Amino acid sequence: MSHTSTWNVTGMTCGHCAASVTEEIAEIPGVESVEVSHEAGTAVVTSTEPVERAAVEAAVVEAGYELA
Repeated sequence: MSHTSTWNVTGMTCGHCAASVTEEIAEIPGVESVEVSHEAGTAVVTSTEPVERAAVEAAVVEAGYELA
């Protein structure tokens, strides 16, 4: 069973920003797919287990942005 969560990411202004966030979130264990939109300021994460906010926040910060 997959779990899907939508997170708000602040500070992204372009496709490169979204790609950086996608790359970092994809490294979280259990993540199956990530769709990041810099226009909407969102990251939609599908995973095998629920992903904790702290893990997503750490990945977003590592990419240089913030989780709202």
